[in-house]
Amino acid sequence: MTELVEHGQLFIGGEWTDPLGTDRIRIVSPHTEQVIGSVPHASKADVDRAVEVARQAFDSGPWPRMSLDERIAVVSRIKDAIAVRHEEIARSISSQNGSPYSWSILAQALGPMMVYDAAITVARGFPYEEHRQGVLGPILVRREPVGVVAAVIPWNVPQFVAAAKLAPALLTGSTVILKPSPEAPLDSYILADIAREAGLPPGVLSILPADREVSEYLVGHPGVDKVAFTGSVAAGRRVMEVAARNLTRVTLELGGKSAAVILPDADLDTAVAGIVPAAWMNNGQACVAQTRVLAPRSRYEEVAEALAAAAGALVVGDPLDPATQLGPLVAARQRQRSLDYIRIGQEEGAKVLAGGGRPAAMETGWYVEPTLFGDVDNSMRIAREEIFGPVVCLIPYGDEAEALRVADDSEFGLSGSVWTGDVEHGIDFARRVRTGTFNVNTFSLDMLGPFGGYKNSGVGREFGPEGLSEYLEHKMIHLPAGYGAGA
Repeated sequence: MTELVEHGQLFIGGEWTDPLGTDRIRIVSPHTEQVIGSVPHASKADVDRAVEVARQAFDSGPWPRMSLDERIAVVSRIKDAIAVRHEEIARSISSQNGSPYSWSILAQALGPMMVYDAAITVARGFPYEEHRQGVLGPILVRREPVGVVAAVIPWNVPQFVAAAKLAPALLTGSTVILKPSPEAPLDSYILADIAREAGLPPGVLSILPADREVSEYLVGHPGVDKVAFTGSVAAGRRVMEVAARNLTRVTLELGGKSAAVILPDADLDTAVAGIVPAAWMNNGQACVAQTRVLAPRSRYEEVAEALAAAAGALVVGDPLDPATQLGPLVAARQRQRSLDYIRIGQEEGAKVLAGGGRPAAMETGWYVEPTLFGDVDNSMRIAREEIFGPVVCLIPYGDEAEALRVADDSEFGLSGSVWTGDVEHGIDFARRVRTGTFNVNTFSLDMLGPFGGYKNSGVGREFGPEGLSEYLEHKMIHLPAGYGAGA
């Protein structure tokens, strides 16, 4: 039986602090459906306290005034401590959200380490000041920390997304209130311990698990200078609406319905081996998942057969079992959502090629079989709406022009891939697709380049110098004529 994990305090400004409210969040295992832990539910009064200490730390504390090397040293210690505790972090997250342990090791623990490491690399080479010759004379352009950051993260990859926001915010000198999801707050307590031991000064980081109501209060707080949000499109619209009341800067990393396009000359074994983990990653609970597979009609039957066989071979089971490739969904509501879409797809005329229901062998847990639909038309709801579960659509197309039209015919534009025997042709195809990231004969996410979406998939970018810039204000200083001449 899993040991019950219970915490009684909140991490506010670097100190363990008694909550001002009495509500608690119960965390339920998606595998056993039993309570595995509980934490305090942060109140609006707790948000006020966290914003106040973050404001003080930014306005008059040492953190923004430290040298870059000093901040890098602290962030490096955070990264190194994650390395030491990566198995504990992976187990904690898998227990909460059902992510397969093998995937959690890579994406939930080692992935955040890569995010911190890449951000440090970018920060070292970033031009925080530069002299330019302006129209009317010399100017100095500065990039300065944005201030108090509210970072609101989801339950599906909590430490990865936390790192994507914390790393650039901390390295540039901002202070942060991190708001974990109520479905997966336990790992944030590990992060709090790590941050405290790494030597973050008082006030620089607070971690407040809470629901949507308190999240909205944080996003709309007048003491917050920037909101960094990852979540659904509907929630992202609400975040932007609330933040706009104070003209608070926002970055939004939202949903996707990404297309994996198999061109007629593709090596099918290579394509299937790349698409399957990209389509069903994290039990289908990933914004970048390749959930629409486009196959040429000339090869449709062999693609359908290969994908269905691969989906049916995925090992479904206990997320803490290293052999598991697909675990349970995070909550009963998410399981029902996937089952509803499977029903909708059948009503729309799509054909179930693999899966299509709950695994018979799993008596408890919020499981859905890895499901593949064939004969899907891109106008169907299952092809247009983000399901966020293990449901993938196979869509036939005629020529390449049609493939490009179908890939782009979406309100989303986050990711995608093309599989071809000609890499140069694949690059040309990638240039024509309106998504923020794209892959040619591979599937990955590189933290030294910009990540984000077109259309309803988001606003702004994470990672790379573009992501670091989102946590900086730009200042222009006019200098007297002749300044610097002959220097």
